[in-house]
Amino acid sequence: MFKKRENVLEIEEGSLLSPKFDNDGLIPVITMCAKTKEILMHGYMNMEALKKTIETKEAHYFSRSRKSIWHKGKTSGFIQKVIDLRIDDDQDALWMSVDIGNGASCHVGYKSCFYRSIPLGPIKNSEEIELDFKEKEKKFDPEEIYKGQPNPTKL
Repeated sequence: MFKKRENVLEIEEGSLLSPKFDNDGLIPVITMCAKTKEILMHGYMNMEALKKTIETKEAHYFSRSRKSIWHKGKTSGFIQKVIDLRIDDDQDALWMSVDIGNGASCHVGYKSCFYRSIPLGPIKNSEEIELDFKEKEKKFDPEEIYKGQPNPTKL
C-alpha cells in the first residue's frame, strides 16, 4: 500500500508517493524511449503493477482487456528497462522513461505505438482522414512473436 491521500498540500508538495488510482484501480502511464525521447505507448498500472515496476526496474502494466498484469516484453523479448519513473503534480498520472535497446514497444510490431500522424489543417470529410505512417518498417512480425495468443485489441 502507498501513503494514504490525506490533503492537497501533502499530495502536491509532499515528498511521499501517494498515487491516485481511478475507480477501476488504475493510473495512466505514458512511456517514452530514454534514448530518442519518442513516446512509445500509453498504458495503465494498478497498484500491483506499479509496485512490481518499482521493485524490478522493468515495466509492468495492467491489461484492461485481459484483466491481468503483464510484464512488458516478456513474450516479445523487448523488456522495457525503467530509467526514470515520474508522477505528476496531483499524483494521478505516470511518465516513464525506458530503455528498449533496439527493440519495440508496440504489439503491432512498430517501435512505438504512436507510429502514425494525423494530418493537420482543414477537414473536408472527417470519415476520410488519411493517416501518415511515420515508421515505415516494423521491428518484428507480431504473427510470429504472438502466434497462438489471442489479440485482445481486435474488433
